[in-house]
Amino acid sequence: MSEEFEIRNKVAESGLVNFDLSTLVPKGVRKGIDLKDFLFQEMILKEKDFREKVEAINTEEYEGAYIYIYNSADAIVPLWAYFVLTAKLTDVAKKIVFGNRQDLEVILMHNAIQTYDFDFMRGKRVLVKGCTDKDIPENAYIELVEQIKPIVKSLMFGEACSNVPIIKN
Repeated sequence: MSEEFEIRNKVAESGLVNFDLSTLVPKGVRKGIDLKDFLFQEMILKEKDFREKVEAINTEEYEGAYIYIYNSADAIVPLWAYFVLTAKLTDVAKKIVFGNRQDLEVILMHNAIQTYDFDFMRGKRVLVKGCTDKDIPENAYIELVEQIKPIVKSLMFGEACSNVPIIKN
């Protein structure tokens, strides 16, 4: 094949770093626990009943899981109840948070971004992938920019064929 018809990958030759934020999404099962299931008539927390229900939890179901605890009942739950439930599961779960599934994902991505080593991007042109098959919280993109803006030469968002320039240092 002659050089005049040689197929070249100009994106690869450009030194552009393609970064897919979805690679930081922690792998593992997510499980929710609704406190209403631990309440008397789904309305009142009776300490003895609550402690018995927590004690009866099969912790094997939560082994290695990311857990979010929420309360769908219109009931006031004392803070110590969260202590009791968390103490039961903390030895088997990877992470336990209060809130909904989205709150869990925000916290997981926050932890992933804060602990990731972005040094390989130092002085480079970086393109953050725009499309992904994973649901990534918007806050993760904000935290990503906070982390890499000071170290990259330039930052873009989208795809190589159609990107949005964000910054140039």
